Amino acid sequence: MRFFLLFFILLPIQLKSQLRDSIYFKTSIFEVVYSEVLQQPKWVGYKVLCTDGTISRKGLDFYPVKNVVTSTNEDYENNVYDKGHVAPAADFNCNQEYLKTTFTYLNCVLQHEKLNRGVWRHLELHERELAKNGPVQVEVRINYSKKSKVLSTGATVPDSFTKTIKTKNTCEKYFFMNDEPKYSNFKQYQINN
Repeated sequence: MRFFLLFFILLPIQLKSQLRDSIYFKTSIFEVVYSEVLQQPKWVGYKVLCTDGTISRKGLDFYPVKNVVTSTNEDYENNVYDKGHVAPAADFNCNQEYLKTTFTYLNCVLQHEKLNRGVWRHLELHERELAKNGPVQVEVRINYSKKSKVLSTGATVPDSFTKTIKTKNTCEKYFFMNDEPKYSNFKQYQINN
């Protein structure tokens, strides 16, 4: 009896130690460094492909990736965190394949609902406006610390986000804490000029 009890107590610890901290993936539309330990992405890079696409999201939901431990629906229930797209769906809604690719859990982050639906969304609109005049490359760093909140479901809540938007002639960098924003204008979060 003691052996079986010890086995079941140690099993989750053993499995946790086998999780990978940084796995690189390249999809058809974005690159990502994903952490199974955090069950969240750490970095996502992409080029804006659609500035005014019209493909519908109807019926789409985030999906897991085979052989990768990611967050799940349970991580986003009964809390203030949205399933935030890191590479925005609207940047890729020019065809169904691209749009569906944005719905992988590799591209999903626990993002405060008021940040995701407010100033972050306005910054995504800004990057699409910039893309109407030429190529736009975006990099998002998702920041964690030893004090990052870990949900009872296992996923870690990011502390903050750093988004860099590059065009041929400009480079804009923004920093957001992962909480309710103080300002509605994304320019208030710009950290370079």
